[in-house]
Amino acid sequence: MDTMDDSAAGRYWEQNAEAWTRLSRQGYDVYRDLMNTPAFLNMLPAIEGRVGLDVGCGEGHNTRLLARRGACMFAVDVAPTFVRYARDAERNCSADIRYSSASAQRLPFRDAVFDFATAFMILMDMPDSRAALREAWRVLKPGGFLQFSITHPCFDPPCRRLLRDAQGTAYAVEVGGYFDDTDGRIDRWLFSAAPPAAKAGLPQFQVPRFHRPLSDWLNAVLEAGFQIERVAEPCVDRETALRFPVVADTRVVAYFLHVRCRKACGTEAIPANAII
Repeated sequence: MDTMDDSAAGRYWEQNAEAWTRLSRQGYDVYRDLMNTPAFLNMLPAIEGRVGLDVGCGEGHNTRLLARRGACMFAVDVAPTFVRYARDAERNCSADIRYSSASAQRLPFRDAVFDFATAFMILMDMPDSRAALREAWRVLKPGGFLQFSITHPCFDPPCRRLLRDAQGTAYAVEVGGYFDDTDGRIDRWLFSAAPPAAKAGLPQFQVPRFHRPLSDWLNAVLEAGFQIERVAEPCVDRETALRFPVVADTRVVAYFLHVRCRKACGTEAIPANAII
């Protein structure tokens, strides 16, 4: 298998952007909306009055939620179509967010200019997540933090199958290939919650897969220079699972891993008005 770089991976995300934006804005990204993003925001420290960077912003959904919490937001995505949709959404809201098209592995910002950075469900979709972590460390001020979410490496390895009983209730996940090298493998799918009518005529997402064992992720965070501050494995509560059975399977195993890590104090920051 040929090694895939961030430009090649970005072309897949550019192809995904139209269908992804349409379906997610229609409410079919249910794992994000009902569990993953609320849990991420619940873990996030106060950001009001802070300058933040959202890495891999997509069409800007989560970036706008951060801006509503009072942060001055910058955001980047490797796919220009996602950035265009994100900018278009700014015309209908009061948030002041500055979007640009860029790779997370080569951020177009000066050193030590952001108070915090976020990366919602993006680091596992790029060829060199270590480079992205180093770049996040570089652009953060001393004492700043990065909070990111990824698919859980232990429960979303290359081979995975959800097991259901005779009544259709999920009760276990069968996993394998945890140590396999899958760099550049393309997974094809659309949001499972979307009905056939919503998916009609849309191409499947083509998502490059870059699986890493959990130890690789933790070591990469530490090697980038961060101190791990908090870790979470969110799931929906029992009430939400009963109200929305489509996400009840998140109570079987941890689908997502959330990590907050901090850049230690000790290096000099530059003024925020010199970010770019």
